[in-house]
Amino acid sequence: MNNRSIVHMDLDSFFVSVERLQNSALNNRPIIIGGLSERGVVASCSYEARYYGVHSAMPMKQARLLCPDAIFIRGDSQKYSDYSHMVTDVIAEAVPLYEKSSIDEFYIDLSGMERFFGTWKLSQELKERIKKETGLPISFGLSSNKTVSKVATGTAKPAGEKHVLQGHEKVFLSPLSVKTIPGVGTVTYKTLRQLGIHYIKTVQEMPRELLFKTLQKPGLDLWDKAQGIDQRPVIPYQERKSISTERTFENDTIDVVKLKNLLSAMAENLGLSTP
Repeated sequence: MNNRSIVHMDLDSFFVSVERLQNSALNNRPIIIGGLSERGVVASCSYEARYYGVHSAMPMKQARLLCPDAIFIRGDSQKYSDYSHMVTDVIAEAVPLYEKSSIDEFYIDLSGMERFFGTWKLSQELKERIKKETGLPISFGLSSNKTVSKVATGTAKPAGEKHVLQGHEKVFLSPLSVKTIPGVGTVTYKTLRQLGIHYIKTVQEMPRELLFKTLQKPGLDLWDKAQGIDQRPVIPYQERKSISTERTFENDTIDVVKLKNLLSAMAENLGLSTP
C-alpha cells in the first residue's frame, strides 16, 4: 500500500455553483440553499454567506438572522443529481479507479500512473476538464492516502489544488486544527478541546494509548490519521440501488391519513408500488 497516489476532488459550494450556472445574476451574491420554512436547515451556502458565519446544517432561522440580505433558494435535488452525474461521467472516462463518496466528492486512485503521465499533471488536467465540460469549479488534494488528500482539498478551496509529497504528511497536518481531521465531529472536537487539544501537532505527540483510553477505538483511528496514516483503499464506484426522498412539515403532525396520503404520493412520483 506504499507509494500510493490518491486524489480527493470536491466540487466547490456545489448546489450554489449549479444555481449560478443557470442564473449569472447570483454571482458574487450571498446565496443560501435549503428548506425555507422556520424548521428548514441550510443545505449549502456560498462563500459570501459563509463570511457572515452561515454554514451547512445550520437552522435556516439562524441563517436569516446572520445574513438577512442573502438570496434564499429552496433548491432542486434532481437538478443537483443530474450535474453530479455529469461530473461522474467525466471522471469515469478519464481514470481507471474512482470512488464517489458523496454527491460532490470523489476519491481517485492514480497509483502507478506517475510512471506514464505524472499524477499531479493528470489531476490538474482532470480538474480543468471538469470545469470545461460541466462549468463547475472543483478543488483537489493529492497525497499518499485518503485522509491527507481530503484535508489538502480543504486547504485549497475554493477552486484550488494542493500536493502533499510522500513523507511530508505529518508536517503538512501538524499546524492544522484537529477539527480538520475527517471523522472529528462536534462531540469528539468538544472532548479534545476539553483536554486542551487544539491542533493536530498535539495529537501527533500524544501516546496512542492515551487517545484510546479517552475515545476508545475511534481514538486509535484519530491518532493514525493525525500521523498521516490511512490505508483505506479507494472503493470502486457503483450506482446505488436504493432511492430516497424526504419531506419536512411546517409543523409536527400525527394525522395518520395525511401521512399515508403523502407517502403514497411520494411513492407514485418515484415509480414505486404501495401496499
